[in-house]
Amino acid sequence: MAVLIFHLKFLQKNAHPHIWDNKTFSCFQKLWAKQITVRDALNSALDEEIKRDERVFLLGEEVAQYNGAYKVSKGLWEKHGSKRLVDTPISEMGFAGIAVGAALLGAPIVFRGPNGISAGVAAQHSQCYGAWYSHCPGLKVLSPYNCEDCRGLLKAAIRDPDPVIFLESELQYGQTYSVSDEALSEDYVLEIGKAHIERAGKHVTLTAHSKSVQTCLDAATELSGQGIECEVINLRSLRPLDINTIRKSVAKTNHLVTVEGGWPQCGIGSEICALIMESEAFFHLDSPVIRVAAVDVPLPYAKNLETIAPPRPVNIITAVKKALGVKEKASSISR
Repeated sequence: MAVLIFHLKFLQKNAHPHIWDNKTFSCFQKLWAKQITVRDALNSALDEEIKRDERVFLLGEEVAQYNGAYKVSKGLWEKHGSKRLVDTPISEMGFAGIAVGAALLGAPIVFRGPNGISAGVAAQHSQCYGAWYSHCPGLKVLSPYNCEDCRGLLKAAIRDPDPVIFLESELQYGQTYSVSDEALSEDYVLEIGKAHIERAGKHVTLTAHSKSVQTCLDAATELSGQGIECEVINLRSLRPLDINTIRKSVAKTNHLVTVEGGWPQCGIGSEICALIMESEAFFHLDSPVIRVAAVDVPLPYAKNLETIAPPRPVNIITAVKKALGVKEKASSISR
């Protein structure tokens, strides 16, 4: 299963440096960049890869005529036909076996679908499987955050010869993000195993994947107003894990807080802690690594409890201040 940028650069070059600095230029780039949803980013990546490679097909429950449970495959059945998009019975073992057989014949598997905490479905459909799958040798595990991640990583997963688990945030399908012209290219592919620094900082390193990246960015924005600059690393790939990017960041900031939507025990944060402890980066730490994760209970159905179970900006802010030895203050985004 397998353009306004030119004009902006002209203005930047000719405008006075004090009224058109790099930060302002970056803001205007984001303002005029194309906005698409995570759902559409995934849909376009699937569409382009099905068209590019005749071996690629999508099979699963409701993926064809129903357009997918979350409408990720909307319009693809009409465009590519029943041989490329195949509806299956509710028999996961059955169509997973079909996919394994296809892989043996030269069409490597990508298992993609919703992951992490959802809304109003309690513990039965609200787990993060990032750490579970990352435990298995031979698998590659990807966990995208925004639309550029989704396009670049899904294309990389489909083209990769190894089996790949592609974990999509169930709560982010309708979320809109800016996308560069480069990311809209049919040749846009991100490197598997390479993290991305979403925000540079000098006081503390925050690592996260999927929806938790946004939570980190929200916390980093508030902390910046208090004089604390966080470096936010979007892991993108959980296996292989880009520990080198984390080590370099820790060598600069001397503090590390890991954030994830899964449970704390044996989680991605735990693995990062161990790898840092076992490397030269340990000697750069000025305080112990702190993990921020979902509350260690099955996700409650009650809305008031469901809201406080996953990591929130206030949890990250508290952890950062603890790591830095800063006295805690009330957070304006604690709720």
